[in-house]
Amino acid sequence: NIGHSQAAAGVGGVIKMVMAMRHGILPQTLHVDRPTSHVDWSRGAVSLLTETTPWPETGRPRRAGVSSFGISGTNAHVVLEQAPATEPEPAAPAPEVVPMAPWLLSGHTESALRAQADRLLAFVSERTAQSEPAGTAPSRIAPADIGRSLAGAPALLAHCAAVVADDGEGRLRALAALASGEESADVIAGPPAGQRGGKTAFLFTGQGSQRPGMGRELYETHPVYARTLDEVCARMDVHLGRSLKELIFAEAGSEQAALLDRTQYTQAALFATEVALYRLVEHYGLTPDYLMGHSVGELAAAHIAGVLDLDDACTLVAARGRLMQTAPAGGAMIAIEATETEIRHTLPTHHGHLDIAAVNTPHSTVITGDHHAAHQ
Repeated sequence: NIGHSQAAAGVGGVIKMVMAMRHGILPQTLHVDRPTSHVDWSRGAVSLLTETTPWPETGRPRRAGVSSFGISGTNAHVVLEQAPATEPEPAAPAPEVVPMAPWLLSGHTESALRAQADRLLAFVSERTAQSEPAGTAPSRIAPADIGRSLAGAPALLAHCAAVVADDGEGRLRALAALASGEESADVIAGPPAGQRGGKTAFLFTGQGSQRPGMGRELYETHPVYARTLDEVCARMDVHLGRSLKELIFAEAGSEQAALLDRTQYTQAALFATEVALYRLVEHYGLTPDYLMGHSVGELAAAHIAGVLDLDDACTLVAARGRLMQTAPAGGAMIAIEATETEIRHTLPTHHGHLDIAAVNTPHSTVITGDHHAAHQ
């Protein structure tokens, strides 16, 4: 019951009837011990609800009238009708489970930084003691929530540090070490304030950095990473004729894992992984000032920079890997600290199976050709 509502008289009745329609329940009329004798209740179909009554579906929308008797004769009457049925909203996506969430702390002085660590240690210890059953490891504290709160604090002060332990007990030990001024492998000290402010560069690696199962945990815990990898792999599969994601997540030692080392699959897998990694860190607000790449990493950098759209980049990466896969086996490339002139004088002694691949600097030359001849 809402009393003294004055100009808002009737709002309570509207809310009440909307909820009644939603739940299919006609609420009981309050404070009716004996119906008024001034109404002939035997005539017509009007009755008082002396108890809560189901409001059945009849194939037509439910309707109700709500009267408002306000102050000074401000009377109104509205007719409410049940809203059309709508499709249920999809379930909210599961929250991201972050395996490790860094906790950032800072202070104007080193002692202030230690004091911050001590206060956070006391807070986490208290919460852990309240929520954890006796004899269990402290794990119920939400590290991602604390990490977000600390990361959203004002700009880092002169002295800063990050706690990067990946379990509850490790975080407590790291905080205790930071609070006492001791060194810890789980604490990364920030640079002095005067040494900050540089620019950021991302380097995308080339062939040789692949491994079976790379990115599997990120795929399972970060929707942004998973969506991007799925998007890239769907395009690559068209060119490769098989599932690239199955090769990337293959178990070490399996036949599929061995295929990951074949150039035509290696380059596609690295491109997909690097693009997904970039989109993940971009999602968390980290963007570079410069992009660089080595080998197939150059194509990943070109795509991220907007030089190539995703379709063109996948087509180029797949074609490049396929062509390089057709090169004869048994070759080698060796970087030698010598001038091009010095190297050319020695090539004829190796029966013509070698040539210069690149002149990196005036005194650094790369040769290529038959593996046995290159190592003579």
